[in-house]
Amino acid sequence: MPLQSYGILKGKAVDKIMASSSNEHFQILVNADGTSYRIAINVKSQVSPPEVLFYMDHDYHHEITDAIKAANLNAGYTHLQSAPGTLAVDFIRRNMFDIQELKPIPYNIPGADNDINEKLDFYVTQAINEADAVVYAWGDKWGPETAADQYFHFKPGNGIHDIHMNQGNDGSYKKDNGVWQDGALMIYFPSREQWVAVFIAFQVQTFHTDDQTGNPIAATPPGPGPIPVEQETPIRIIAAMVNPEGDDVGKESIILLNKSNQDIDLTGWSIVDKNVNHDTITAKTIPGADTLKITLTGRGAQLGNKGGTITLLNAEGLKIAGVSYTESDADVQDELVEF
Repeated sequence: MPLQSYGILKGKAVDKIMASSSNEHFQILVNADGTSYRIAINVKSQVSPPEVLFYMDHDYHHEITDAIKAANLNAGYTHLQSAPGTLAVDFIRRNMFDIQELKPIPYNIPGADNDINEKLDFYVTQAINEADAVVYAWGDKWGPETAADQYFHFKPGNGIHDIHMNQGNDGSYKKDNGVWQDGALMIYFPSREQWVAVFIAFQVQTFHTDDQTGNPIAATPPGPGPIPVEQETPIRIIAAMVNPEGDDVGKESIILLNKSNQDIDLTGWSIVDKNVNHDTITAKTIPGADTLKITLTGRGAQLGNKGGTITLLNAEGLKIAGVSYTESDADVQDELVEF
């Protein structure tokens, strides 16, 4: 069943413990208006291969950061509804980042800046030392417990874990699958207007999942690689008109690029917005080595001016491409946003 206590923790980092052979989580102690929490971040998989898939963006720009600021969350844990239109994270449906950027990285090996311990420690240490830095962690909450925390010894024990993708599992971990419930870590440095984002997944997880259950779609391989060859396509979203002048209806549009030299059939394909509204593409094909402008009807997918996502699905409902844009990207009226 999906995570039962999915939500977001907001607080001030005050201490940390790097992962070791006896503790395969990077631990962060957070203070939230006098209440202590521990963030436990998986840095090693319990199933082979042991290296987790890791991606860190040092200058993260996404519509979710606009949404976080607008929400003005209280310090501490906030339960989230696992649904679009909330602050819930979904690696696949919210286009959080380019999945291809996830790479398997060991948590602790000799050398500089080449393992997860070092990459996390660099920014977590800054978050501890800078008074205005704010940590946000998405995952599954535990506590409060009657016992003291086993690592930082505060009482009662309290914290959040599953700071990783929580869908696409098979086998014994399939019970944890769900959509709009992925974990993530973000650190906001207001003095320099910088967001640092961390995303983690396991190599055995599948990145094409059912929209209702988060279970792997049949015949899709695990890992962030391409979809099966029979569905693979070189189509990309390269630009969008998200803030046209005047009435948006019939003026919002998306430009697709066909990187191959072959015409590609678009029958049954669709465009999906951040609220999971669909527009079916009426064009039959996109010519080889060419672009195609898709004008939205205004009755399905809509491109809000406060930031959003644009996802391209094929006829089987598999995600082909996805992008996001921020509120500032949409500020300029009647001009394309490039991706």
